[in-house]
Amino acid sequence: MSIVGLGYIEIFLAILCFFLFHSLTHPKGYPKRWPIVGMLPSILFHIKHIHDRLTVIMTKSGGTFVSKGPLFAKMDILATIDPANVHYIMSQNFMNFPKGRKFKEFFDVLGDGIFNADMDLWKIQRKTTRSLITHQQFYKFLIKTSREKVEKGLIHVLDHVCNKGVIVDLQDLFQRFTFDTTCILVTGYDPGCVSIDFPHVPFSKAMDDAEEAILFRHVIPEPIWKLQRWLGIGEEKKLSKAWETMDNVIGNYISKKRDELTKMDEVEENDEGFDLLTFYLKEGHCDDKFLRDTILNLMIAGRDTTSSALTWFIWLVTKNPQVEKKLREEINSIIPKEENGKFRVFSVHELNKLVYLHGALCESLRLYPPVPFQHKEPLEEDTLPSGHKVHPKMMILFSLYAMARVESIWGKDCLEFKPERWISETGTIKHEPSYKFMAFNAGPRTCLGKEVAFTQMKAVAATIIHNYKVEVVEGQTIEPNSSIILYMRYGFKVRISRRWT
Repeated sequence: MSIVGLGYIEIFLAILCFFLFHSLTHPKGYPKRWPIVGMLPSILFHIKHIHDRLTVIMTKSGGTFVSKGPLFAKMDILATIDPANVHYIMSQNFMNFPKGRKFKEFFDVLGDGIFNADMDLWKIQRKTTRSLITHQQFYKFLIKTSREKVEKGLIHVLDHVCNKGVIVDLQDLFQRFTFDTTCILVTGYDPGCVSIDFPHVPFSKAMDDAEEAILFRHVIPEPIWKLQRWLGIGEEKKLSKAWETMDNVIGNYISKKRDELTKMDEVEENDEGFDLLTFYLKEGHCDDKFLRDTILNLMIAGRDTTSSALTWFIWLVTKNPQVEKKLREEINSIIPKEENGKFRVFSVHELNKLVYLHGALCESLRLYPPVPFQHKEPLEEDTLPSGHKVHPKMMILFSLYAMARVESIWGKDCLEFKPERWISETGTIKHEPSYKFMAFNAGPRTCLGKEVAFTQMKAVAATIIHNYKVEVVEGQTIEPNSSIILYMRYGFKVRISRRWT
């Protein structure tokens, strides 16, 4: 009797969900607009699969769609993936489309760092960061740090997992790896997260919590999330705790580094390079808030984007054995004959020869961009190339995830993982304009850490593909999460085995 009753309940819920879904959806597949609340109910209903929902809307609308928010909230959003619109906003008329007030409110935890900065403050931040990242001493430190963390950290954990025959969450391991390397590069301190003990990392957890809360702010009316912040409840409570954790950890790093440098008569230049915090303190940037904001922005940029990219890349390679075969053939082609069939780690010089690997990483970034959204606010009224009018009270949103899945932009094979689309007839990397491939942003805000990211991704990818076999655990659900960083919602469980003894 109870089983029959349960069956009726399930049928009722299924029917309810069916009618709820259709009541929230326009006959053409667009979000339905309701009196007073606008399209908000549909957005909230689809929030768990927001990326795929946006892809459907963008495809059906021809690439640009205006979402109307509630009457009591300034939530009108123009979502576009039209390359002409993207190019116009990000390059041609860049000065009329800053990040804007809303962006800084949504991302207030980042302070005045480079992600939040606009206009003159952004120019100063970018100039300082560029001079640092392109400095020869920092590049030396990057190479040294990446190789050491691969050899003494990542490989040690992977071998341990192989020997024990246990399942490992590769996404978690990549997050630990990039957190350690980024922390070393930015502050000079190694938190030691890449360990066979898999220690709890409060700072890393705080970053995840903050990012989820920020997405929540994008889809909930401003008065509601601000009320939650005032009451200290919900997502805002989680963000507040995360903010405190990050401030404490970064504050300790700054204090330690300042004490360390004070005790030294002179910071010695050496062949191994230096970290960013040392550089800033040497250059006289001693304001704690400036250092805190800069460190947090660079930590998020370094940890989240690279670990997300590596996770999706390895998954795509395991699902496409023909790609893995070509990657292994290319890697073997740069190995001296006497070293074939042996365990090895690759130098930067060797990695730079791997054209197919570079193309495969670009293709993974196209399909699963670590930062799946970009948004802007116009300073003045304007008309986009598509003919849509925008105004200062409207948010403009780009969906990089949807852009990759539209035939008019990437062709009929847009859903395929196809590294060949990045390789020219002469065997070199083919350039794709940033207004259709925005993984590293576009226009004047193009990512300064692009080469840093590729250096780390290639080092990890080549090490794993050459030395290990990765078997994806069956039965797990692989889907994007709902956050400002595109991670796998439930992690990435795999079994690892060594290819060589």
